[in-house]
Amino acid sequence: MVLQKIPMTKSGEMSLKEELHTLIEARPALARAISEAREHGDLKENAEYHAAKDKQGLSEARIAFIQDRLKNAQVIDVTKIGKRDTVVFGATVTIYNEAEERTIRAQIVGEEEANLGAQKISITSPIARACIGKMVGDEIEVHTPGGEQSYEIVSIEYL
Repeated sequence: MVLQKIPMTKSGEMSLKEELHTLIEARPALARAISEAREHGDLKENAEYHAAKDKQGLSEARIAFIQDRLKNAQVIDVTKIGKRDTVVFGATVTIYNEAEERTIRAQIVGEEEANLGAQKISITSPIARACIGKMVGDEIEVHTPGGEQSYEIVSIEYL
């Protein structure tokens, strides 16, 4: 079985490492909360104990998930890509939808980094997939639940 590398930007890697550090640092506090809740008596009806155990389980699952992502990461430093004429992973793309008279500007990032509010879209999103390999002035078609959407690539930046 070949493990597939997970693309992410350098800033995405740093964010995951910070989250991992925070979760690992919180382990002793979670253990104390479980221990304190255990002292309250019967574990079958001890909601505090079960809540603390659930929180610990979710935290440990997230730690394992982040460690796996980091182990299989293909980190791409966008600042070292240089000026390119085509859209590749890490590019910040501005596209325009003439029908809706709407402009969208977003950076194409890894799945873990995607955050529409921060103008970061996943490489696996329909818009990002349609943009990859295209140049300024190219038209792209994006399949959406509401039907086909047409966009024009207005600019490509590597910040």
